[in-house]
Formats: sequence, C-alpha cells, structure tokens
Amino acid sequence: MLLWMAVLLFVPCVGKTAWLYLQAWPNPVFEGDALTLQCQGWKNTPLSQVKFYRDGKFLHFSKENQTLSMGAATVQSRGQYSCTGQVMYIPQIFTPTSETTMVQVQELFPPPVLSAAPSPEPREGSLVTLRCQTKLHPLRSALRLLFSFYKDSHTLQDRGPHPELCIPGVKEGDSGLYWCEVATEGGQVQKQSPQLEVRVQAPVSRPVLTLHHGPTDPAVGDMVQLLCEAQRGSPPVLYLFYLDEKIVGNHSAPCGGNASHLFPVKSEQDAGNYSCEAENGVSRERSEPKKLSLKGSQVLSTPTSSNWLVPWLPASLRGMMVIAAALLVYLRPWRKAGPLPSQIPPPAPGGEQCPLYANVHHQKEKDEGVVYSVVHRTSKRSEARPAEFAAERKDSSIIYAEVRCLQPSEVSSKEVNIRNTLQESLGDCEEVLC
Repeated sequence: MLLWMAVLLFVPCVGKTAWLYLQAWPNPVFEGDALTLQCQGWKNTPLSQVKFYRDGKFLHFSKENQTLSMGAATVQSRGQYSCTGQVMYIPQIFTPTSETTMVQVQELFPPPVLSAAPSPEPREGSLVTLRCQTKLHPLRSALRLLFSFYKDSHTLQDRGPHPELCIPGVKEGDSGLYWCEVATEGGQVQKQSPQLEVRVQAPVSRPVLTLHHGPTDPAVGDMVQLLCEAQRGSPPVLYLFYLDEKIVGNHSAPCGGNASHLFPVKSEQDAGNYSCEAENGVSRERSEPKKLSLKGSQVLSTPTSSNWLVPWLPASLRGMMVIAAALLVYLRPWRKAGPLPSQIPPPAPGGEQCPLYANVHHQKEKDEGVVYSVVHRTSKRSEARPAEFAAERKDSSIIYAEVRCLQPSEVSSKEVNIRNTLQESLGDCEEVLC
C-alpha cells in the first residue's frame, strides 16, 4: 500500500520535468525557413492529446500528431514555446508539460532603403539613379535576391536582378512617390522599402504681369493690384515686384500659381514701369514691364535722335512764314516808287558816249502796269571789241521794283510815234526794250 502511494506521487513530478520536451528546427532559424515544432516523450513514449503554446497562449491541438508545422518563419514567429500531452504509464494516465523553448528567428536581410542619386530633387533633364539597398545575413549570403521598383501605383521593374534603376532625362511628370521591394527567389521573404518622394525641379517660365485698377488711370488715393503668374515651374515660387529697378514687394507661392501685390497710390512717384520676377531655386525669370500712368500726370521723356525734329517742325514753319511776311512788308514800298533814276554807263571806247534815253510809262497808283524803257547807243567801233564792252556793261546794273511788258494792244499811237522818232534820231544805236 505504501509502495503504491509512492509511485503515484513520483510519476507526476518526474513527468513535468523529464517526460516531455519540445524541439524546434532548423536551428538557427532564419526568415523564410520552414519552422517545425515537435513535442516528444521521454524515450519516445507515445503521446496523445498534444497541445502547443506560445508565450503561454494556446496555439494548436492535435490528437495523435506530435509535430506542428509553422510554415515560413517570420520575425513575428519569435517566442517561448511549450507543449503538453497525455502519457500512459500503467496503471495511470497523466498529462505532463514540457519546459519552454525559446525560438529566435534570424533576419535574412533588413528592409531595403531606397535612395535617389544625385538627389531626390533633381533638375529637369538630368539623370536619376534609384538604388534599393539591403544586405543578406553572412550565414545566408549565397541566396539570390530579386528587386522590384514602383512609382505610385505603377510597376517600373518587376523582380529584376539589379538593385538599381536609371531614369534618364527626368521630367516634371516623373515627380512622385517611389519605393522598392526585395524578395528571395522563391518569394518566401518579401520586404518593401519606405516611400521616397522625388520632386523634379522644373525651371520657371517667364511670368506675366497684369495691372488691375479702375476703368481709367488711377489717381492719388486709388488702389492698384499687381498680379504676377508663371505658367510652369516647380514650387515653391518666390515673386518679387519692381517699380523700375526698386523692389516694392515680395510674395511666396508654396504650391505654385500666382501672387499679387496690392498698394495705394500715394503720389506721382508711384507712376512708372512695373515688372515682376519669379524664382524657384532652379531659375529666375523677369516679366515684361507694364507702365502705370496716373490721372492728370505728364511724363516727360528725353527726345531721341529719331524724333527730336518732329515737335519743332511746326514752329520752324511758322517762323519762316513770319520772316517772309516781314520781307514782303519791307519791300512793298519799292513797288510803286515811280521811275528809277537813270544810271549813266561808263564812257565808250574812243571817248564817245552812248546817250541814254529813258521812256517811263507811269500809271496811276491803282493800276498795276509800270513800264520802263531803257535805250543805249553803242558806237560801231565798239562792235569790234564786244568782250570789253560786255565786261564794262557788267559793272552797270539797273534795278526795277516791277517791270511789265505791254501787249501790242496796250501801246497807244502816240507812244508808237515817239518810238519811231527815237529810232530815226539814234541811227546806229541799239534799242533795248523790255
């Protein structure tokens, strides 16, 4: 009786420590390895009603099977495992519990890191290289890894052997979120990198400046708005506003678009040429200037060589007309001054002189016609020396205020008789009649 009681007390105590033990393989365990747990009895004693636990929590139950397949091991497979099972020890059946076994799953490779060279903010048109970087555990360095690259919801490269992806001549449309994935050949282990934002820096286009004010030119006290916009260019964009070459304001557009500058007109000094400038760290562009004129103000400009004569042309013409009128007024008294005094020509060669006759027909002041008749008598001896005579005649000049030749119908019979008498008396003299 006493012997039987000693057996009953001894068996449970021994069973808890030695009757069951738990094994996990392979050892060591790496990510992707097929993890297997086996609950074994002392000296391969058959077990039934086997239960597996992880970290004290029930994991699996099997009536006859003492092995549990955990599938591909992951980092989450780590923990303390144990098992229980019924052991038949005649004449008694009891359920011992194994000691805990610590399962450490080794990381096959760390999560990859995606990088962009030379920069995740490349300039438009440059070459960008994406690198997916990771490293196998030294004990599993013979494994082959495959690399995939993604942008937003698109696949750029699927399971390739190269850990780099080149994007030549990037454009603004290549901006977005990129990531990569590394996997073993069988796909048991797959790991993704954190997302990398790539922002292609596009240069700003030439901005356009618009002036907003009332329907007419603004006056002192009115408000004027300057609106500057670059149609393209990577944000953020900084806008600078200029009056001539002086900065009058600056505004930033963090998301791109336009910017405005509002100001009141304080004086005529606010008139002038306004422009704006857009800058985003890649390029800088200046707009065409826009002129702002104030109501009632006059802006003087320096004349250029091409147009300085234009304003003075009417004044010059008026001056010439005034001078011409003055000359006419000055010379008008000579018109009706009557017969001019006769001028005696120099003595003819040989001591003879040619008598000078003057036939003056002077009408009343209201008439227009004034007739002067001049007659020179030239000796025949002078015909042999025409050149000397001509030279001498150059020295004598006759000036008339007005000379008009009469028409034959206007010559009276009395004047004809006088002219004939003169011709007969002069003989060899030459008559010159105007």
